[in-house]
Amino acid sequence: MAEETELEVPYHRPTRRRQALRRHWAMNVIGIGGILALCYYGEVVLAVIMISVLLAFVLAPVVDFLAVLRVPRGIGSFVAVALLLGAAGGVVYYSYNQALSFLHDLPQYTTTLREEVMRFRKQAESLEALEPDPEKGVIAVRPAKDWTSALTRGFGSVSALIFAASFIPFLTYFMLTWQQHVRSATVMLFPLEGRNTAYVTLGLISAMIRSFMVGNLVIGVVIGAVSTLVFGAVQLPFFYFVGFVSGFLSLVPYLGVPLALVPPIFVGLGRLQADQIVIVCITVLGLHLIALNFLYPKFLGNRLQLNPLAVTMGLLLWGGLWGGMGLLLAIPLTAAMKIVFDHVDSLKPYGAWLGE
Repeated sequence: MAEETELEVPYHRPTRRRQALRRHWAMNVIGIGGILALCYYGEVVLAVIMISVLLAFVLAPVVDFLAVLRVPRGIGSFVAVALLLGAAGGVVYYSYNQALSFLHDLPQYTTTLREEVMRFRKQAESLEALEPDPEKGVIAVRPAKDWTSALTRGFGSVSALIFAASFIPFLTYFMLTWQQHVRSATVMLFPLEGRNTAYVTLGLISAMIRSFMVGNLVIGVVIGAVSTLVFGAVQLPFFYFVGFVSGFLSLVPYLGVPLALVPPIFVGLGRLQADQIVIVCITVLGLHLIALNFLYPKFLGNRLQLNPLAVTMGLLLWGGLWGGMGLLLAIPLTAAMKIVFDHVDSLKPYGAWLGE
């Protein structure tokens, strides 16, 4: 009987292990599917929360500095949010005035240019895909989907967008006011043996998000300043305004180069010679490559630690789920996922796959 038992044990173990692996993979697939469904249907709510979280991490040092000066955290949070709103209002006001000045100074040729642009856009949006119709024996046409809807989907009308955005200052304020409480309460949600790991993970995510936001701000200022100098050297109209707009648009993942080229080329058409337009294009492309290969690794590489394939797939995933907002949030979300994966034993292989 002992010999029979010894022969039976090697036979049953692989079967049980195989069944456990199947259950493990099934639970992973169900969990991932549930998370993706939640992200897809809760796009607006989650996007507003994520933007508020990013802003709260950026403003946290301001609140901490005021706390050192013995300013109550509630008042310090209000001051930080008020400074943010004031800065945003100043940028909007300055941009609005520059836009009005730009429209007033546009020469007559831009009317024709605008008409051509609108005509091209309508033609691009009304491209029709041919497909056979077996019943009629002819080629039927199917209108193509408007590409702009993919970037703005989920927010609905402008009023809905404004309504959703109106929650951001309040969420940011309460996140700053209750920062310590939220962090400690979040850690307490985990079992006792996992609380230290949760605390370290939250700290790393906080540092990553703060570095990401500050790093992007510094990179945008550097690219905008250099762009302004080059645009001014080629005598581009409104170079002091267009340079910084182009610089910050260059930071948009995946669409950075074409978006950064639109303002200077549009302003320069009819004003600049062909060689000057080439200089503008080379400047935008060169600065984008420098930011991607030097500035980003310098300011953000130690925090993100994502390989290019993971970044590209993250942009594809979050862009498909949330459109344009997903492209803006894809990198910090993917980096946060990697930090979580690196500190959960069962998910460490996924973190290694996302890493460099």
